[in-house]
Amino acid sequence: MPATLDHLISSRVRTHADEHAARFARREPFRHVVIDDFLAGPFADRLLAEFPAFERGNARNEAGELGSKSTVERIRELGHAYADLDDLIQSAEFLALLGTLTGVDDLLYDPWYFGGGTHENRAGQDLDPHVDFNRHPIENWHRRLNLIIYLNPEWEDAWGGSLELHDDPRSPDNRVRLITPLFNRCVIFETTETSWHGFARIVLPDDRRHLSRRSIALYFYTRERPAEELADTHSTIYVDRPLPDHFKPGTVLSDADVEELRTLLARRDQHNQRLYRDITRLNTELEQASAALNAGRLGRLRFFVQRLRRKLKF
Repeated sequence: MPATLDHLISSRVRTHADEHAARFARREPFRHVVIDDFLAGPFADRLLAEFPAFERGNARNEAGELGSKSTVERIRELGHAYADLDDLIQSAEFLALLGTLTGVDDLLYDPWYFGGGTHENRAGQDLDPHVDFNRHPIENWHRRLNLIIYLNPEWEDAWGGSLELHDDPRSPDNRVRLITPLFNRCVIFETTETSWHGFARIVLPDDRRHLSRRSIALYFYTRERPAEELADTHSTIYVDRPLPDHFKPGTVLSDADVEELRTLLARRDQHNQRLYRDITRLNTELEQASAALNAGRLGRLRFFVQRLRRKLKF
């Protein structure tokens, strides 16, 4: 099957492009659109059939610890279907369609799939509300759009794992839109300083313990962005989940409650440790830059070569 828009994307996506664009623009709670049957049916089936085993991916979290999420960034290596997907999403035709659906022009494909690719989440995994890093770590492009395609033939909101779009997770009046991660459902949303998203902890019923939450995450960039959306470069910003509503004075904690408290505290510790590491790294780079500036032309050249090597390791 040729890796072209006509063969791999459902014709209904283009037929109803104006309707999708109108929904994207509504800002409920921020700009996004949900499109069911996004891919041509046979192509979606091929992607599911070639989805990598959990053990093949990287299952280490941001703290470097093994967890219940596995990712593969280099999707082209996964099989013919993923090579077709890679060809498709970097084509001028697909990028133009994405621009039509979202109003974001001059979009750029990320050949590194930094942070993207296939994502598999097992029972026990969750994702705190967050906004994503806003600059490509190598090219320094502006991150503009997330496109997620779900590959779950069955899923229920009661199991957790449904995508949450938050108005403001720090506010007591936070509004949340829930999107069930069903098979061949595509969600496209803007990446800004207020595009808060995440998902609740996955808790599967006993007869569904074999399931996992599978998706393909694709991120798109531009060289410029509107002045009102500009912000200092930052990594992913998380808001830790608050204590559940049933934690009140006089409550007798169950074993499940104690485990939930441990998970919440461990998550806060991980985020704090990551911030400490970032601060330490930045202080080290500042000291190295200062030393290079005082070491003459050769010292400056050595410093910038070392920085380039570190970047190319991503």
